[in-house]
Amino acid sequence: MSLTNEYIQGRLSEKFGTDVSDFEETFGIFSFNIKAEKNIQALQFLFEDNALGFQFLTDITAIHYPDRVAQELCVVYHLHNLVANKRIRMRLSVPIVQPDVNSATSLYSSANWMERETYDFFGVIFVGHPDLTRILNVDEMDYFPMRKEYPMEDPTRSDKDDAMFGR
Repeated sequence: MSLTNEYIQGRLSEKFGTDVSDFEETFGIFSFNIKAEKNIQALQFLFEDNALGFQFLTDITAIHYPDRVAQELCVVYHLHNLVANKRIRMRLSVPIVQPDVNSATSLYSSANWMERETYDFFGVIFVGHPDLTRILNVDEMDYFPMRKEYPMEDPTRSDKDDAMFGR
């Protein structure tokens, strides 16, 4: 049996019902959204199900969408089935005022540093993480640099000509 997108979608829908949604294939990777409180159950299901077998965690990161009310932070998991050579992307959204997500370190030990990096840059709180401290930035930082909370350029600069930058 081939591990197709339709099969994965069917198994996830059967197991999680309306908690899983927005199935799509983008740039050759099958993607879906899941409710934030179901992330560990979904990861464990994808890991333990013999037919699915997504036992390699490639990456955890986040994206800041400042215009999405109560869903400003999107946490993204990339998983890989090494036997079938199939990759998938699992997304979940949390509000920036309470960015709590359950830690995946109990299932994937490689999640340790990935979650610390995601916390360090985006401020996602991984509940249950054994040592959720900054990993790349200084401990005294009181902000999260990858959030889109600051202008990209200084609007008061007068020393540059926008025409030279194709604007």
